[in-house]
Amino acid sequence: MLSRRRALGAALGTVTALAAAPAATADTRASDGIRQIPLQGAVNVRDIGGYHARGRGRVRYGLVYRADALSDLTDADVAEVAGLRVGQVVDFRVPFEVRTDGADRLPAGLAVTARSVSDGGQYEQMMTAIASKDPAVQQELLGNGRAAAAMRATYRMFVTDAANRARFAETLRDAAYGGRGALLYHCTSGKDRTGWMTYVLLSLLGVDQRAAERDYLASNAFRAAHDAQVREGLRQAGLMRNPDLLIPVQEVRMEYLDAAREQVRDAFGGMRGYVAEGLGVDRRVAGMLRARLVE
Repeated sequence: MLSRRRALGAALGTVTALAAAPAATADTRASDGIRQIPLQGAVNVRDIGGYHARGRGRVRYGLVYRADALSDLTDADVAEVAGLRVGQVVDFRVPFEVRTDGADRLPAGLAVTARSVSDGGQYEQMMTAIASKDPAVQQELLGNGRAAAAMRATYRMFVTDAANRARFAETLRDAAYGGRGALLYHCTSGKDRTGWMTYVLLSLLGVDQRAAERDYLASNAFRAAHDAQVREGLRQAGLMRNPDLLIPVQEVRMEYLDAAREQVRDAFGGMRGYVAEGLGVDRRVAGMLRARLVE
């Protein structure tokens, strides 16, 4: 057991170091004009504003931000975040992720609201497989479509798990009332839990479905160089013979979003039922969201 813990610790240290290393600038040409917040220690930080809202104008800039983990921000990054006038940071990571990657680095006086959204233990299982250095173990967990299947299952959990729904609902209420300034929410990669949260929020604001889908898929453009660097680092470190097994976990795909949306239809009849019944967000909160975030 001790040797397994040491192996896991070593692997976690390697992966964390790789993830913290500077990556090439994201190809913003592939991001449909999304307003990225360029930072050295995080690659998927964006303002959700700018989208046309059906019949109501446009989503305001400067009020809600989505991000990947903020644990590796540089001093310059922290100053940049301070300039965004963020009043609240919500962290969707589970405790294992926080222990692995580190706590957020934030401007003085800005506290984190820990609001864990479960991934069903997927991240920990993946890190354990990497730590094993065993290609057979890694293939068994991630190969032959298993990684993509696990991602689809995780997205369904966003909808079926009551605790997860509660975390998303609380975040929507924070966005609606916003008494402490701009809201920033994030997970580890800023693409799955954060991506679903943003898709739901944009849908509530009346943003066209295709535009909300493009925002979701844009994580691939922003993360591509960084994720390729992580895979190559794992190969060079001798941790993975075939790091491309990670690609389905590193990417966002329409099949993942569709898995969540299908679960929404099956369990709640559609997005309106999911918001009202599943999240408990009533018309008053929905109205406050539109009044505050749409101009």
